[in-house]
Amino acid sequence: MLELLAGVDGGLTQAEIAKRLGRSHNELYRMLDTLVRRGYVARIDGDRYALTLKLFGLAQLHIPVRRLVSYATPLMRELAATTHQATQLVVFDRGSAVVIAQQEAPSYWGISIRVGSHVSLIDTGSGHVLLAFRPQDERLMMLAESGGDGAAQDVGPDFFAELDQIRDRGYEMMPSAQTAGVFNLSAPVLGPDGKALAALTVPYIHLVNDPAAPDIARTVKLIQETAERLSRLAGSDVGKEPQDA
Repeated sequence: MLELLAGVDGGLTQAEIAKRLGRSHNELYRMLDTLVRRGYVARIDGDRYALTLKLFGLAQLHIPVRRLVSYATPLMRELAATTHQATQLVVFDRGSAVVIAQQEAPSYWGISIRVGSHVSLIDTGSGHVLLAFRPQDERLMMLAESGGDGAAQDVGPDFFAELDQIRDRGYEMMPSAQTAGVFNLSAPVLGPDGKALAALTVPYIHLVNDPAAPDIARTVKLIQETAERLSRLAGSDVGKEPQDA
């Protein structure tokens, strides 16, 4: 059933699922109900069923995330040293944007977020980038999961227009909604299909006592360059099983 739903757009009705699998309604009802209750499948348009992103989130918790972090760590260390700022790597996991790697700023000033922290999709640079580099149907599912009630949060058309602008320019730059004086600078780590695997983010603060630190425009360029390097490293390899040494 999961394989069937993964191969169609727009979902299927229970009758269509039964017909394609050659099963009776009664055989499928309990299994389909369980998948809905566990969050793997969602009802859309009243009587249609479609996959959620829960399987994607589960996959990211295992080998792919560990491999992505291993690729990202030296690049993030280099980025922190070059920008004089802290940096973090964020992925989408079952309704939340989750920090999976963090690199401290090289000086005693910097904004750090603990690994494992959950941040909002709606009002953070990381969340915006994770949404922007996804097709609209997946954006809606991500927002529905973040709402926790199976219905996409009512963000309005302006929000989606903003996501399209982020995708067009290739990065997000926005004042932090949580901390005054901080700008969220974020660029996507992309897979081969052009979808965001992760967001590489710098919570930028203007370092008045460090004239050698890059300005905000240069920092954005450095983040983009690092995200592109990580995309090339991880995009074609992030889902592979590690080889025995």
